[in-house]
Amino acid sequence: MSSKLDPITQAIRIQTERTAQQEHSTPLYLTSSFVFDEAEAMRAAFADESDDNIYSRFSNPNVDEFVDKMCALEGAEDGFATSTGMSAIFGAFFALLKQGDHIISCSSVFGSTYTLVTKYLPRYGITCTLVPAGDEAAWEAAVQPNTKMIYLETPTNPQLEVLDLEWTSKFAKKHKLILNVDNCFATPLLQKPIKYGADLVIHSATKWIDGQGRVLGGVIVGRADLIKEIYLFCRNTGPAMSPFNAWILSKSLETLDVRMQRHCENALKVAETLQKNPNVAWVKYPFLEGHPQYAIARKQMTMGGGVFCMEIKGGLEAGRKFLNALQMLSVTANLGDTRSIASHPASTTHSRLTDAERLGVGITPGLIRISTGLEKAEDIIADITQALEKSAV
Repeated sequence: MSSKLDPITQAIRIQTERTAQQEHSTPLYLTSSFVFDEAEAMRAAFADESDDNIYSRFSNPNVDEFVDKMCALEGAEDGFATSTGMSAIFGAFFALLKQGDHIISCSSVFGSTYTLVTKYLPRYGITCTLVPAGDEAAWEAAVQPNTKMIYLETPTNPQLEVLDLEWTSKFAKKHKLILNVDNCFATPLLQKPIKYGADLVIHSATKWIDGQGRVLGGVIVGRADLIKEIYLFCRNTGPAMSPFNAWILSKSLETLDVRMQRHCENALKVAETLQKNPNVAWVKYPFLEGHPQYAIARKQMTMGGGVFCMEIKGGLEAGRKFLNALQMLSVTANLGDTRSIASHPASTTHSRLTDAERLGVGITPGLIRISTGLEKAEDIIADITQALEKSAV
């Protein structure tokens, strides 16, 4: 595929080599293994002297096509696809870190990621210091002689804090650290961390990449030398993406551009409207001028994304009542769907944290996260508004 084509075009036109059937759409390669015509060809494949497929746990045409498209969109040298977003995060950590290493992570991260870095990494002798997203002095103070990696989300989940990728990249290079960025909320259509110096970029492909809540998937792209280590680790430990899910996700990338435009337009319109609602204490969205990191968001993002959050008056109980009062929006543990989704992190994704831990990562009792779908914006606004009225205290 010509590198002169725009990445959006490449995400549509990159395709596995056609078979003798001359199919227009890539077929499914639902096979566990691949055959060889002779012993020498099989030996060469196992010796990494050829690109022949061996076993679908670590090489499959459908998965390769999806990874190639993600690399084109992110501007990455190489990549590896995994079964879920969390397995991508796990793989990037355990492939590149060892006992005695230390990482720095922004404190506002997805609940499962928080558990991974605070509970499970220490079991293997890998420590983590959590720092507030925008506190540059805290980042500097967190560096230790054994620090190996910086991990961050931007925008963060669910508080939508925006970290300055330009500053973070300079900080990582200054201290010779691997910069690992979760770009799930922005997608490569809205933000390209590698452009600012990120070494690795991670996605839960389950979210906006799929876009319709159908399949699970994760992907890691970035520097070829780092991806090689991740590939070897995942090849032997097995968090592989299935060919069917890869086929779905590859087709999904063909519409990512048009979908994200509508998601972002809807999110901005709904967020602006809810700022005026008397039952809402505040609304946070990267492209609202009142957002604390509005200038940074405008610098490194082309649009504000499909997620916004708001604090409804009445705390924990009002949050639960709000979810129960919704008539159209889905109440489910996902985001990035064609259908709008509402969640209450304090009673769901971050419910296992203590009150102090939740407040420490910005999860207030009345925080509601909205993943804005592709419905008419007026219908989304109407459903949220009536639910707010019924949950008012």
